[in-house]
Amino acid sequence: MAAAGTGSGARPGVGAPPGAGVPLAAGAESLASGRSSPGGPLSVLGALVSPRTWLAVIHLLAGLVIGFVSFTVVVIGIGLGIGLMPLFLVGIPVLVAVIWMAGVGARAERARFAVLLGVVIPAPAPVPDEPRGWRRMNLLFVARSTWLPTVYALLRLPMSVIQAVVVTVVWGVGLALVALPAYNGALPGGHAHLGSFALNNLAWVALGVVVGVAMLLTAPILTRVLAAEDAAVARWLLGPGRRDRMEARIGELETSRARVVDAAETERRRIERDLHDGAQQRLVSLAMELGRARAKFASDPEAAEAIVGQAHDQAKEALTELRNLVRGVHPPVLSDRGLDAALSGLAALSPVPVTVQVDLPERPPASVEAIAYFVVAEALTNVAKHAKASRALVTVTRSGGLLNVAISDDGVGGASLTGQGLSGLAARVAGIDGRLLVTSPDGGPTVIEAVLPCG
Repeated sequence: MAAAGTGSGARPGVGAPPGAGVPLAAGAESLASGRSSPGGPLSVLGALVSPRTWLAVIHLLAGLVIGFVSFTVVVIGIGLGIGLMPLFLVGIPVLVAVIWMAGVGARAERARFAVLLGVVIPAPAPVPDEPRGWRRMNLLFVARSTWLPTVYALLRLPMSVIQAVVVTVVWGVGLALVALPAYNGALPGGHAHLGSFALNNLAWVALGVVVGVAMLLTAPILTRVLAAEDAAVARWLLGPGRRDRMEARIGELETSRARVVDAAETERRRIERDLHDGAQQRLVSLAMELGRARAKFASDPEAAEAIVGQAHDQAKEALTELRNLVRGVHPPVLSDRGLDAALSGLAALSPVPVTVQVDLPERPPASVEAIAYFVVAEALTNVAKHAKASRALVTVTRSGGLLNVAISDDGVGGASLTGQGLSGLAARVAGIDGRLLVTSPDGGPTVIEAVLPCG
C-alpha cells in the first residue's frame, strides 16, 4: 500500500535510500557557488571545518605559487621573443612557445578549478585549421583562445598576492587572537602589543578573543567569496567568449528541438497504437454484441439480456482504457489539484510502496508540472518492472527558479540513460532546458533526478 505525503512533510512510511533526499544538481551548484545552506549557528560553525572551505583556502594559496611561475615564464618569454625579433625573426618561435605554454597552463587551471572548487569552466573554441601558412599564424595570434590565457598568466600573480594576503591575515590573526590567553604572558614585556597599545589586562585580552572569534567566523565566508571572484575572472579569461557561448547555445537548442520533435512523434504513435489496439477494438466488439442482442430481442429475450450484460461489461472496460489513455496524455487531477495530488495518485497505484514528499510554496508552470509528472510516472513504472525494490521515495522541491524532482528506490540498480524509457524522458526534459541525472550503481540504490527550470 502506498503512502503519500503532502506539503513540506511526509507521512510515516517508506524511508529513503541513502542520499536520496539531496538533489544532485543542487548540491553541485552549491559547491560551485560556495554558498552554504541556511542552518543558523551550526552552519556557521560547520563552515570552519567544511572541506569546501579548506579546499578554497588551498586553492587561493596554491594560486600564489602558480602565479609566480606563470608570471615569470610569460614575462621572460615575451621579453626574450621581442628582443630576438631583429635576429632573423628568431623571436617568433619563442613567442609561439610562450603562447603554447600559456594554453597548457590554462588547461591546468581549468582542471584545478574543477577539482578544488567544483567550478567547471568550458574550454574556448579551438582556432580553425583553415587557412594555412602566415594567415593562420595571424589568426592564431589574434584569437581569443590565444591571448587571453597569456593575460591570465600575467594577472594570476597580482590577484593571488592579494588573495593570499587577505586569507592569511584573516585566518592567522583570528587564530592568534583566539589563542592569546595561552601565550600572552610569555610575550616580551609580559603582554601583547598592537603598535603602542598594550593588551595588559584581562578585559583587553577578552576583547581580543572576541575579535578573534568574529574573524574566524567570517573567515570561511570571506574565503569562499574570494574563491568565487577568482572563478569569475578565470571563467571570463579562460572560458569561451560570448560568440562561442551563443554558437554552443544554438547547437544545444537545435539538438533539444530535434529531441522534442522525436519525443512528440513517439508519443503520438503510442497514443495511436493504444487507441487502435485497445479502446477501438473494445468498441468494435461492443457494437457487434449490441447488434447480436438486437437481433435476439424478438426471438430470445433472455439470450439478448445476457448479451447486453456482456456489452455493458465491455463498455466499462473500454471506458477504463480511455481513462488510462487520457491519464497518460495529461491527467485531469494534475490540472485541477496540482502536482502533489497527481503524484499521490501515482503512488497509490504503484505496486511498490511509495512515499511522496512535495514542498512547493507555489505551483510551477503547467508545462513544467506535466514533465515532472511524466518523469515520476515513468520512473515508478521502471521501479515496478525492473528494480525489484521494496520501497521508493519521490521528493519534489523548488529552489529559486529550479524544480527538483528526485525518485529513489532500494532496488538492484543498473538503470541507464541509454534505455528507451529514460532516454525519452531525457529528451522531454531537455526540451525545456532541464537535466535528467541518473545514479544507479549495480546493487543499487537508484536515484533519478530531474532539474527543471520554472522561473
